[in-house]
Amino acid sequence: MTLHTKLPLRRLAVALTLGFASLSPAQPTPSAPVKVANADESVGPIILRDESIDQVLTLLERWTGKTILRPQALPTTTVTLTLKGGVTREEAVRALETLLSLNGIAITPLDDKFLKVTPLANAKSEAPELIDGSTLGLPASGRIVSKVFQLNFLRVTEIIPQITPLLNAGSAPVIFEKANAALITDSLTNIQRVELLLNQLDQPRLAGLEPRFYTLHFAKASEVVTKMHAILSGPLDSQIGPGTTYNPDDRTNQIILIADVRQHPFFDGLIAKLDVKSDPNTRNDVIFLKHANAKEVASLLSNLVSGQNTANKNGSESVHPLTPPSPTAPVPTTPAPTAPVTTAALALGAESSSQFSSLLTILPEERSNSIVVSGTVDDIRLINDLVAKLDVLLAQVRIEVVIAEVTLQDKASSGISELGLAIVNNRLVGFTGEAAGTSITNGTFDPLTHELSAVVKLGTTPRKNNTTILSQPNIMTTHNKEAMIFVGESVPTISSYLNDGVSTGNTGTGYRSTVSSQDIGIRLTVKPLIGTDGSVQLDIKQDVDDVLGEVIIDGNPQPRIGKRNTESFVSVQSGEIIVLGGLQRTSKARSTSRLGPIPIIGDMLGARTREDTRADLVFFLRPTVLTNTPADNVAAMQQLERFPEKQREDVKRALQEAKGETPAPKTP
Repeated sequence: MTLHTKLPLRRLAVALTLGFASLSPAQPTPSAPVKVANADESVGPIILRDESIDQVLTLLERWTGKTILRPQALPTTTVTLTLKGGVTREEAVRALETLLSLNGIAITPLDDKFLKVTPLANAKSEAPELIDGSTLGLPASGRIVSKVFQLNFLRVTEIIPQITPLLNAGSAPVIFEKANAALITDSLTNIQRVELLLNQLDQPRLAGLEPRFYTLHFAKASEVVTKMHAILSGPLDSQIGPGTTYNPDDRTNQIILIADVRQHPFFDGLIAKLDVKSDPNTRNDVIFLKHANAKEVASLLSNLVSGQNTANKNGSESVHPLTPPSPTAPVPTTPAPTAPVTTAALALGAESSSQFSSLLTILPEERSNSIVVSGTVDDIRLINDLVAKLDVLLAQVRIEVVIAEVTLQDKASSGISELGLAIVNNRLVGFTGEAAGTSITNGTFDPLTHELSAVVKLGTTPRKNNTTILSQPNIMTTHNKEAMIFVGESVPTISSYLNDGVSTGNTGTGYRSTVSSQDIGIRLTVKPLIGTDGSVQLDIKQDVDDVLGEVIIDGNPQPRIGKRNTESFVSVQSGEIIVLGGLQRTSKARSTSRLGPIPIIGDMLGARTREDTRADLVFFLRPTVLTNTPADNVAAMQQLERFPEKQREDVKRALQEAKGETPAPKTP
């Protein structure tokens, strides 16, 4: 450590030219931040050109009258300074302090006698002057000082990292998180700038906001707030201020506004215009349905309106400006509402949608197949438009079905191949066959043939009679409406036993049986999807149950049931024939003579035989899309013409009476 107490002799002439009145140190005055001897005394003009740090420190020691304490190692640099005349010693000292700070050297006052000179990066650890109170009244300089900033509203961990880039290098603040304070060591100029910045930012968030309460006389608070949200949304939302909130209190029917007082007149006028007496713009309407089901339509409309209001409500909610969400927080999702089918009434909340009001209610009236709607004029109009599009006559289809059982020969793989049918993509396109003296190849079917059973017989006739048509029903259904055919019988089965007596040794004695019936046979279920171009997509389910034999359970014979089922999805054009097969069954038969076990005699009277018979069920379906014109009845009328004359006349008379026409007199 080196103590500098006087100027070197070689610089004495320069000192005299700078206007030094005396080379002897003077007593410092207590009024300046760094006490300077004769602070108001004018010095200058002063011109320094590439002076060393040692010479500058000597000048500073001379002007302040204090002894400078310094380390051996200081940044090596030269200083250039020009001060015009009329500069006081105090101002000259501040200039030197600032100049040294710019060159990485800090001046730290110790007391009235000493100044400590250190590298700027080490100033924080060298106990610089700690200023208590505001620094804004001190003359600005590059002197290194420390100050504790106590924050009242801002969080020190959030604001200080944003201020750190404004400080000199090596002046990292010390944060006291629990005390919400920070110690900053830097030049006095920077400390003053930080103080000014924090004075502006460290303010309460509600500064300037005042609450205001509006008691409504005619309107409902929640409805007015909803209308205000709709009015002030979009571009106007950014004009009302980030801290402005307005919420309803339906208990007291008040609107609570928190806003800047300058915005109060705007909300006074807006709420006054909305809180006016008016009759409710609602009405009731009954919409009668012609084709659709009232309960289904009411449920659909209720779900639609409820979902739309929920979506609009979620979309219009904004985050409170005082509590911004975390950028990493997940966005909450709202599940889609699922209204039960049995609940047709719709009770909506205060939030309205862009189409339907909060007054809308929809109820089904099943007795008259109508829906009752209550709401505004716009609600009634919108619901009528929707019902007009929903209450339409769905396309209908007639499905002709032929169920045939084909006995398979040894080499036949399926009933379709046994019949010699040509199938492409489940569609019947032709046939081949042969009989005594006859051979048919590449036979084709006319798609305009009206009787499917005749088409099937046409394909099976050339072969030997191994086909039995089990059923040939016709069914009609509408678009996306399931239809079903069942051919079979109900078989009684014992479902439970109840022991209500003491067994006497005979099987089953003392038990009471509960008998139920089980459907055994062929079940065909079809659900069509009808296109606008005449195409038909059929979802087909085939279930076949057979009684294979009996099994004894608790001494009671029970049927042993075999099950076969398939599911198919086929697309065809109206009038095309679909052929489905593959549901095969094998029957085993065995017979012996009564004397079969006796050698020779049994062979003379009859041999024992075993026979396995395979049969395949083949389903023929032809869907025909109905046009709701007289052309749909052509096939039925052609079949009617083949009835006996008396039956044909009776049916025609019944049809005429059903149309309101006067039937012709009966032929005697």
